[in-house]
Amino acid sequence: MGAITYDMEVSSSIPPSKMFKAFVLDADTLIPKILPQAIKSVETLEGDGGAGTIKLITLGEGYAYKSVKQRVDAIDKENFTYSYSVIEGDALMGIFDSISYHIKIVASADGGSVCKNRSIYQTKGDAQVTEEEIKSGKEKASAMFKAIEAYLMANPDA
Repeated sequence: MGAITYDMEVSSSIPPSKMFKAFVLDADTLIPKILPQAIKSVETLEGDGGAGTIKLITLGEGYAYKSVKQRVDAIDKENFTYSYSVIEGDALMGIFDSISYHIKIVASADGGSVCKNRSIYQTKGDAQVTEEEIKSGKEKASAMFKAIEAYLMANPDA
């Protein structure tokens, strides 16, 4: 088994506390509302939202996959960090044991924020991942972050 890691950063004009609330704390209801083509629904199978919580994510028609199970690994509301892993589902494509995401939202000098995301793909055996697959994942994550930013800008009281 090998590990493939990539890092990305996305800037936003939204302050860290508001972006963390929308992107992490309210994501289960907010993302299906503003991006139904990406995520149709989120169902908590066990847990209270904290570490160890298991969620079933039903993906929208904009994805080639149907669903994934995610496990919340850690959440720190004060420091705006969130870690979770995809542990089951067709998005693992039969070549990954798991995919872990480590998100930290930090303040930027202009009063906005920067979302720092580290993704770690644990491959089965000597399975390979193409640059195109990694690029596609980065683009989808960035698009989701930007869609949430646009929603917050259009709905400042949200």
